[in-house]
Amino acid sequence: MSSIIQLLPDHVANQIAAGEVVQRPASVVKELLENAVDAKATDIKLIIKDAGKALVQVIDNGLGMSVTDARLCFERHATSKIRLAEDLFSLDTKGFRGEALASIAAIAHVEMKTKPDQEEFGTQIIIEGSKFVSQEVAVLPKGTSFAVKNLFFNIPARRNFLKSDTVEYRHIIDEFQRVALAHANIHFTFYHNGSEMFNLPASSLRQRIVNIFSGKMNEKLVPVQEETDIITIQGFVSKAEFAKKNRGEQFFFVNDRFIKSGYLHHAVMAAYDGILKDGAQPSYFLYLTVPPNTIDINIHPTKTEIKFDDEHALYAILRASIKHSLGQFNVAPVLDFDRDSNLDTPYHYKDLEGETPTIQVDRSFNPFSDDKINKHYSSGSSYKKPEPTANWESLYVGLKQEPEFTTTNHDFSFESEEVTGSLFNEEEVEQTVNSAYQIHKKYIVSPIKSGMVIVDQQRAHQRVLYEQFLTNMTVHQASSQQLLFPLDLFFSSVEMELIEELKLSLINTGFVFEETDSDHVVISGIPVNVTESEVSIVLEQLLSDLQDGIPDSSFSQNDTIAKSMAKSLAVKTGTSLTLKEQENLVNGLFACKDPNVSPFQKPTFITMRVEDIDKKFAL
Repeated sequence: MSSIIQLLPDHVANQIAAGEVVQRPASVVKELLENAVDAKATDIKLIIKDAGKALVQVIDNGLGMSVTDARLCFERHATSKIRLAEDLFSLDTKGFRGEALASIAAIAHVEMKTKPDQEEFGTQIIIEGSKFVSQEVAVLPKGTSFAVKNLFFNIPARRNFLKSDTVEYRHIIDEFQRVALAHANIHFTFYHNGSEMFNLPASSLRQRIVNIFSGKMNEKLVPVQEETDIITIQGFVSKAEFAKKNRGEQFFFVNDRFIKSGYLHHAVMAAYDGILKDGAQPSYFLYLTVPPNTIDINIHPTKTEIKFDDEHALYAILRASIKHSLGQFNVAPVLDFDRDSNLDTPYHYKDLEGETPTIQVDRSFNPFSDDKINKHYSSGSSYKKPEPTANWESLYVGLKQEPEFTTTNHDFSFESEEVTGSLFNEEEVEQTVNSAYQIHKKYIVSPIKSGMVIVDQQRAHQRVLYEQFLTNMTVHQASSQQLLFPLDLFFSSVEMELIEELKLSLINTGFVFEETDSDHVVISGIPVNVTESEVSIVLEQLLSDLQDGIPDSSFSQNDTIAKSMAKSLAVKTGTSLTLKEQENLVNGLFACKDPNVSPFQKPTFITMRVEDIDKKFAL
């Protein structure tokens, strides 16, 4: 029997391994930035073209590599970070697996230039799909430059599975922010298609957060500081009134490494218990420092999952430290029995005696009378109640007169009301005192000829608003109401770029942008069915819904915007509606093109026939 098991060639094995390490251009950005940080660089530049599909380049001024290291770094499981298995429990670097560069070189065109500080010349290597094309000596500055071009050029299926440029660019932004937040002492610069997106000089941690997420972030932050034997916590959390609907500004770092942990996130939410609105998410930037031997990082190739030795103790310490900070900075209500000197009475007030305030009353003032009448009253006179008028029927006394013309020579015929026929048979017209009823502030019950219809008020309103917004964006521009005082809303640079792409569609819905800057927008007009207090909520919800990307076609983009705004503005479950509002909602729903389902494909109403109700009462 011939053997059927064989060893895979190295280039095939590297392509398979690349599936775990390199999922999209953002994965390349993460690996190259972390290598630059491990090389002790103080200045790192990230250059992106076409959302990383055409080019991902990272330039640093780190240690650089010798000729031998430059060639060896592209081999699988070749690393400078560890030597023994025990080193996994004393890691102080980002990478250690030795798979990233080999995986990247297997699926892209890679050009690397590197030179250590003590060498006179550097090395330039070009690799295409794991094949070394050239290796030359070159005159280079200190540091390393990695240029990754044409990602997935030899795996068309993987390239076809990439999302739109907007989505891929958003993922690159996320990876860049995670590395930049973890290392505030490094100068980072980010260029996309020739435009400078971020320029983050070396600064303090608070300033780095403000530089990334706009200047308005500074007033939202509350510092957190705690040091124990098993963990040291520092960082910032946001005040409860600045909580958002999305979870975009939530970062955990363990030993300067970004991680994802639902367990620790629950500890943060527990600290905010009682001071957050339902569904609101606080922003936080928390840096945890623990002994390296108490965590296990080697779980997943992306290294964003970590196992802790004692999670319960970390949970309790994190929750207590955040709760203490919120109380210390008067964000959360606390009981403090220590006397606050700020509440003391000033010294020059202690000998003063209280005086009864004087009150002046204009007894002649009558808000219901005309100005001419008020002039006849003197300041000392009292208002006299007018005499009650006679019965309203007396107004029509004497108006009934005989007609002045005669019908001697003319015959007149008048059409009486009895002659006019009714459009409906009297038997079919159902006389009802109340045409709609609200149940549990959630459902609207309206009688129909065959029985009754039960409408979900929130889903029905979503359908009505969705079709209204979609019509405004695709058929004709909606009307807007001008604001007396324009709104000044602050956003991060990434959110501002997204708003710029959506600006035309938002204008069609009724928004009027007076000014657009790098970190804020000034809105002077809003749609007629949006209140001033709802503007920031609508835009934040819209940006949150579009975090996963905007479809390529403009109609799909309008569809996404219409759905998001309908979800934000629709009447919520638990809202009491008047009879007129109930009737308008039911009539508006059945005037829609597709009243059966909400914009999110959920049923908006059900019908119950009289026969079905009779069966319920049948024995």
